[in-house]
Amino acid sequence: MTTGMNGVKPSLERRAWNIRHKSLRMGAVQKQGYIGQALGIADVLAVSYFHALNYRPDDPEWEGRDRYLLSIGHYAIALYAALLEAEVLPEFELETYGTDDSRLPMSGMASYTPGMEITGGSLGHGLGIAVGMALGLKRKSSDAFIYNLMSDGELGEGSTWEAAMSASHHQLDNLICLVDFNNQQADGPSTEMLCSEPLEDKWQAFGWYTQRVDGNDIEALVAAFDKARQLKSAQPRVIICNTQMCKGVPFLEAREITHFVRVESDEWTKALQVLEERKPA
Repeated sequence: MTTGMNGVKPSLERRAWNIRHKSLRMGAVQKQGYIGQALGIADVLAVSYFHALNYRPDDPEWEGRDRYLLSIGHYAIALYAALLEAEVLPEFELETYGTDDSRLPMSGMASYTPGMEITGGSLGHGLGIAVGMALGLKRKSSDAFIYNLMSDGELGEGSTWEAAMSASHHQLDNLICLVDFNNQQADGPSTEMLCSEPLEDKWQAFGWYTQRVDGNDIEALVAAFDKARQLKSAQPRVIICNTQMCKGVPFLEAREITHFVRVESDEWTKALQVLEERKPA
């Protein structure tokens, strides 16, 4: 784990800021990337990797680790930033993002990147894979958790709900699903493409322990993750995280289209400067 200059571990707020900063730096390498999602999900990733997850940075395939599945493969830039911050990946590789022979391709691939558990580019399959992994760990009598980070757009996929029903049937209390609800997808707001509300009621009807929180509120996320891990009932758990696309960079937050937010060549530096002004202690 990385520590500060004085040997003290950074706060979760600072971890989230670092993840945003690293994401923007990677985006600047290629002058493109799903940066809106990376900025929005940074708080969830910070709480995941620096509060909840059990892992060893120097041994990404350690059998006792919690598995963190990125169902949304185009969020890879965000997960890379978290893996860089967690020292699973070395800092110098940040500059190789999206280049030939890089271990950081623009869409996440498990065969390329240490710490990337699955190749999740085809949306709607992550939760099904998570169910299979959770069943496997159960049969091994493992104490590890499976986390599946998915998007609100994937709630429109039938395979997601088949997996949700299976997880409840098998009483997978080692499975925690994280839904990034930013209400954006390629064709417009998710709630206008195929509305999934009332979302909490649906997950509960499928037998899941359900929480919905502000996904950019560190304190609320910590409490939700703790409840999910400590729950005694034999059921899977879901945390629906309402997030703000492009969080932390107001001029990008204000863009009408943020799914693949347009960032001009000269705006990457501006975005980094704006973020620097909001740097936590």
